[in-house]
Amino acid sequence: MINLKRAYDEPSRSDGQRILVERLWPRGVTKEKAELDLWLKEIAPSPQLRKWFGHDPARWEQFQHKYRQELKSHPDEVELLRRKAREGQVTLIYAAKDEEHNGALVLKEYLDGKKA
Repeated sequence: MINLKRAYDEPSRSDGQRILVERLWPRGVTKEKAELDLWLKEIAPSPQLRKWFGHDPARWEQFQHKYRQELKSHPDEVELLRRKAREGQVTLIYAAKDEEHNGALVLKEYLDGKKA
């Protein structure tokens, strides 16, 4: 099972494995406070895509499509996350303020096999 959680929210035992899926470390969060099991920065949207999107909801549909295309070039990281999810609870940690328009949401849906 895969859940999502902001890096600024308190860690919980129910999170299972906590995996940061951001290219940049969340501002103001210490490594101790984050309590991460893994940082998979390679699977995050590319710097070019992240800058282009700029968390603009008007670009959300295009962003989802472009990010899914990028994910196809990271089969090892995608399989690692799917394997970890089969083994137990996984929480994808992200830094975006917008909980409805962010890369972690697209990644979760991709891992779940949803197109959204």
